Amino acid sequence: MEQSIKILIVEDNVIIADDMQSMLEEIGYEIVDNVIVYEQAEEVLKTKHVDLVLIDIILASDKTGIDLGKHIRMNYNIPFIFVTSNSDRATVENAKTVKPNGYLVKPFEQQDLYTSIEIALSNFNYAEKGGEPQFEEDKPLSNSVLKDSIFVKKQHLYYRIQFEDIQFIKADNVYLEVNTVDKKFLVRSPLKDYLEKLPKKKFYRAHKSYIVNVDHIGAINSKDIMINNTLIPISKEFKEFIISAMNS
Repeated sequence: MEQSIKILIVEDNVIIADDMQSMLEEIGYEIVDNVIVYEQAEEVLKTKHVDLVLIDIILASDKTGIDLGKHIRMNYNIPFIFVTSNSDRATVENAKTVKPNGYLVKPFEQQDLYTSIEIALSNFNYAEKGGEPQFEEDKPLSNSVLKDSIFVKKQHLYYRIQFEDIQFIKADNVYLEVNTVDKKFLVRSPLKDYLEKLPKKKFYRAHKSYIVNVDHIGAINSKDIMINNTLIPISKEFKEFIISAMNS
């Protein structure tokens, strides 16, 4: 059974902290604790298992969130994200000195929070494995994100979609239409950015408006491929790639 990602919130504004906790728990993360000062965070890190820390830069104590980030870098092998109202050059430059895994500016939406956490965990896990984004079978999932699937928001829920179930993705203005065997999901993202989240050996840019899963290609002609009875236009480069793969 998958273990929840365990998150520590360090935020001195109680209303914002509670709102963040509600957002995170609704998505499915586990909140280890919700504290307001450096010293409390230090104690939680000593006594509890934490996978990721969300840190406000300005705290209700002499020591700042940047001090806490430095403490984490020196003593713990976990990612942290700065969550702050300050995006001025001086604050950003100061924050960069402790190499945070993310920087989220308030106010933000639940989707922004989710995306920042998933990217931070994914990049951290990728770096820890020397650039090889895969799991050891006997290692628990608590310090990583799922690698065989992606989460897509529909209304108030995040649906887990197995990569193998995605047939093709179509760009439609500012949205992407993610097509599975029996469902469609709308995602707000550039096509190029979304392609980077998908396994490179399965998903290819078939056309300026389409990403396809090559495992689902059922037929091909000089201008199109067919996936689940849908004709998808292809570029000259993709056609040559497919023909080359077929003949190899």
